[in-house]
Amino acid sequence: MAPPGLLSLCVLILVVMPHRAYGSSRGPFGRKNGAAATADSGICATSVTIYGYKCEEHEVTTQDGFILNMQRIPEGRVGGKSTGGNKKQPVLIQHGVLVDGMTWLLNSPEQNLPMILADNGFDVWIPNTRGTRFSRKHVSLDPTQPDFWNWSWDELVTYDLPAVFDFVFNQTGQKIHYIGHSLGTLIGLASFSEGHQADKLKSAVLLSPIAYLSHMTTALGMVAAKAFAGEITTLFGIAEFNPKGNEATVFLNSLCNYPGVDCYDLLNVLTGNNCCLNSSTVNLFLKNEPQSTATKNMVHLAQTVRDGVLAKYNYGRPDYNVMHYGEARPPLYNISNIPHDLPIFMSYGGQDALSDVQDVQLLLDHLKFHDVGKLAVQYIKNYAHADFIMGISAKDIVYNQVVQFFKNHQ
Repeated sequence: MAPPGLLSLCVLILVVMPHRAYGSSRGPFGRKNGAAATADSGICATSVTIYGYKCEEHEVTTQDGFILNMQRIPEGRVGGKSTGGNKKQPVLIQHGVLVDGMTWLLNSPEQNLPMILADNGFDVWIPNTRGTRFSRKHVSLDPTQPDFWNWSWDELVTYDLPAVFDFVFNQTGQKIHYIGHSLGTLIGLASFSEGHQADKLKSAVLLSPIAYLSHMTTALGMVAAKAFAGEITTLFGIAEFNPKGNEATVFLNSLCNYPGVDCYDLLNVLTGNNCCLNSSTVNLFLKNEPQSTATKNMVHLAQTVRDGVLAKYNYGRPDYNVMHYGEARPPLYNISNIPHDLPIFMSYGGQDALSDVQDVQLLLDHLKFHDVGKLAVQYIKNYAHADFIMGISAKDIVYNQVVQFFKNHQ
């Protein structure tokens, strides 16, 4: 679950405030005790190997010294179908903000995207971005030091994504299919527009794509975006934004007291009216998420909401921006620079309050010169933001289309 700016608040709010249970005709999906992954157990042990899949834990070091944890599911379940030969096509599947790779694995093996891909003959890689529970290491810094948290999603574009792409490419020797959800689409689009992965990228799948956020109009959303853009550094005075910490709870409660802000049923209020969530999946989500991120990252995400453009971090003063960029305003990421022959599959929902239909249309307008036949767009009228990663119908509606898209671009 991965929304930028205020959108990341949906995860935060879901954890620290009451929420409505989501019903389903399906019962619990069989994970023993609904366990949360821990530093000792890891994502492979708690969520992959128990279902008969091979799983590897890897560490990747970025150029700026962060040590990222990454899972690999190299093949399908024992006895399951597998297509292709020994050289399986690698797929990199990127989560969003305030969560980690675990969010892709909350449903049963038959319903979650990584295992569906593995069972269809793909080599699946799941990175965990800096600051999340398994990626809190650095070659010289410690999470207790403010410098450890001196980054925004610019650094995910410049360092994290290139590092995991290089690692997977060096391990497999093949170009990589990319999947992102929400913030995972934002950093993918920004990175591809900068040309970082041009020689290693085979295709891109964008689920609930986020690039422009000017049509996000919920009362809580706008209040949150303004607060993160202006007040948060003085409100917290800390470098790490820990959604489970006391400061975050106080901050959220202050937002919910604003006139016109209704904090009942916050998941739907912020992400849209999700149609297809299983209550047991939501409960497992609550046992594992949310994760920490940098306060600076939250500010940058809020700037994206407030300014309506895809730009690098704004330091708030022209002289500071000149110091970092050589100009008074942060440079824009130009989506139109994405190679026109890159195969792209984009799926978005009509009920999504974060990846709003009008904002997706603006994104598509920036891709209007994309090669004919290279851009496939799926619109799902009743889907909202969380349905794309936790929806019980996502396999039939979305994931099967993703698998076919990849097979068409082998």
